[in-house]
Amino acid sequence: MGSLTAPVRSTNAERSTYSPWRKLYNTARWRSLRMKIFMRDGFTCQWPGCGHVEGNTSLLVADHRQPHRGDEALFWDEGNLWTLCKPHHDGAKQKAERAGRGG
Repeated sequence: MGSLTAPVRSTNAERSTYSPWRKLYNTARWRSLRMKIFMRDGFTCQWPGCGHVEGNTSLLVADHRQPHRGDEALFWDEGNLWTLCKPHHDGAKQKAERAGRGG
């Protein structure tokens, strides 16, 4: 008799299962808000001391200062969003969140 293996799932599919609010990132409303935040911040990383200006928006993140964890009021709150360059979002910001300091 053969053995069954678990189906291979993408990381994004698995994230969506445990975090259904992730679908909000795929909406026109989010894309519009993201661009609004980039324009407000002058396409400039707001991480203290950075100031990197980036015209390629795929290298920027509209980041939630305070993690929303599915709270839609926090998710859509413009005052809770800032522009970060990918290196700061993926490095220093994540490290700060894991340490419980937020952004």
